[in-house]
Amino acid sequence: MSTVDDTPVDVLLQAQEWQDARARDVQAGLAADPPELSPVWFYDERGSVLFDEITRLPEYYQTRAERRLLRDHVDDLAALGIETLVELGSGTSDKTVEILGALDGAGTLRTYVPFDVSEATLRGAIDKLGARFPDLAFHGIVGDFHQHLGRVPTEGRTLVAFLGGTIGNFRPAERARFFDDLASAMDGDDLLLIGIDLVKDPATIVAAYDDAAGVTAAFNRNSLVVLDRELGADFDPSDFDHVARWNAEERWIEMRLRARRPIHATIPDLDVVIDLREGEDLLTEISAKFDPAGFAAELAAHGFAADRTWVSDGDEFALVLARRCR
Repeated sequence: MSTVDDTPVDVLLQAQEWQDARARDVQAGLAADPPELSPVWFYDERGSVLFDEITRLPEYYQTRAERRLLRDHVDDLAALGIETLVELGSGTSDKTVEILGALDGAGTLRTYVPFDVSEATLRGAIDKLGARFPDLAFHGIVGDFHQHLGRVPTEGRTLVAFLGGTIGNFRPAERARFFDDLASAMDGDDLLLIGIDLVKDPATIVAAYDDAAGVTAAFNRNSLVVLDRELGADFDPSDFDHVARWNAEERWIEMRLRARRPIHATIPDLDVVIDLREGEDLLTEISAKFDPAGFAAELAAHGFAADRTWVSDGDEFALVLARRCR
């Protein structure tokens, strides 16, 4: 059985390197117009708990829809002859259990490669899954998939999974770079499984990011709690209202923190000063929404062909299975 002690884990991103990169990102983001923070600042222990709660809210359809699709199509995935499963942004790997079970049961899967920025989370997931799948080999990667996709170990036919609609957090230029890097890292027989949230009634989308119970508002403000603690900033989260705004032109939802009063905040160690007027916003996340045909065209522009697209009931969410085409 694989355990934390005997499972190979390649640490390509050291904790200090990740911390320094996030600090540079904050400096650039807060100097932008409008100022912004990366979604990575949502997550500490409390942020992870809040997000888990969000995924169970009645308004948040994405997680339920994706998991139904995975359950409905595990037999299709099992028939692909996959020998290695790579999951980008694996986190706790909870959403991958359905796929792992199907591929393991098909008798072809040999190795699971979880890829995440958090070494502690990754090792915990490997330890838990090792008990459930004792005959499966594990090879963890601690890295940033903006930098380290070319270092992912593959053996035999590989399925790269990028789930949760996380691709929507990338702007178009970031998506283009991601797909190009991924195409370069994959062999001709490898496959990509990617989850995309679909364009729909804006009211449904906005509700998913602005729930009645206020959980998403707490999650959004938590980014400032994390920033204060980790970088010595002096934001007061109570000075901000949570705002979810549908940007029809870009076809993405924006999460923002809106100043309730004039704000003067500093991060002394980074020599950062930010002033916001009352009513001015700090952008904390975008989440793009797609239509299947448009997403297939985007994949094609970067060397992938969408072979199958499975759409959930109500046209809420889709799983796209693609292969390299050049």
